[in-house]
Amino acid sequence: MSFTKEYYFKETLTKQTILKDTLKSFEFENCEFVGCSFVECKFQKCKFLECKFFDCILSATNLVESRFRDVKFSKSKVIGIDWTKTADLSDLAFNECQVNFSNFSMLIIPETKIVHCEAKEVDFTETDLQKSDFQNTDFEKSRFFKTNLSYTNLRGAINYNIDINNNIIKQARFSLPEALSLLRSLDVLLE
Repeated sequence: MSFTKEYYFKETLTKQTILKDTLKSFEFENCEFVGCSFVECKFQKCKFLECKFFDCILSATNLVESRFRDVKFSKSKVIGIDWTKTADLSDLAFNECQVNFSNFSMLIIPETKIVHCEAKEVDFTETDLQKSDFQNTDFEKSRFFKTNLSYTNLRGAINYNIDINNNIIKQARFSLPEALSLLRSLDVLLE
């Protein structure tokens, strides 16, 4: 399937499947994607403004110079995405998604929501994530280095490895017992 026009407004796109194809200069505003699959696709200079993805698959999708503003993903697999290749990225929200093997390094994306998700092996190196919400998310083998997590909600999050000496965690919210993992970066003995 290929899209038949360049601009979509307030449309629901259902069960669209595109594999290993390039989509260039398409704009989607206030659209909903339901049960769609975009695997190994290239979105080049596309715009997604105030869009929602539900039960979709975006796997190894290349987002070259594309814009994502106020985009929400629910119950979707958004795997192996290098978000650093986008031209504009803000107000991202993932709920009950798989966000594994993604790259958000060196981005300024405060107030990002990754809630009730799997975010395994995700790179957040030098990312500004102030005031984000990461409740109940599994961060197994994810990288936090020089990451700004100020005022971020990590209550219920698990398997994170956050070195308190190499990250900013001012007023971040954690919950026990997982918060004890923050002591790993200190040279202390617990008995």
